[in-house]
Amino acid sequence: MQHLGPSAWSQRLRRFAILAGLLAAPGFGFATSADPWLLAGRQGLVQVIIVPLAFAADRQAYERQIQRLCDPERTCFINFYTNSTGATAGVPVPEAIAGEATATFRRSSKNGVQVFRWSCRMKVSADECF
Repeated sequence: MQHLGPSAWSQRLRRFAILAGLLAAPGFGFATSADPWLLAGRQGLVQVIIVPLAFAADRQAYERQIQRLCDPERTCFINFYTNSTGATAGVPVPEAIAGEATATFRRSSKNGVQVFRWSCRMKVSADECF
């Protein structure tokens, strides 16, 4: 067994910390038990997010994810879905997931417009839905 000096250990810990940070970063498709929302992929500017069933109708949970996923100064488009069948998530969105749309978020930095809309199937809002 090789003995490592303090600088070698420090270097290995630093590499581990960088790797752990990359794996947990938004857009890597990695979900933790503390943050089970999954980035299934992207189609152009649109991020496809799988919502845990427990949060499907929780507007505040969506707001937290929007803040985490979108730079407030940039255009950001997100399509949210649940995945009750456990289908393999990806882009293009499989039919089993496509039928479980929950909400969309659109922010245009060019036009200064921001819109959050629920899917009509969610029956969460009397406002316009899709």
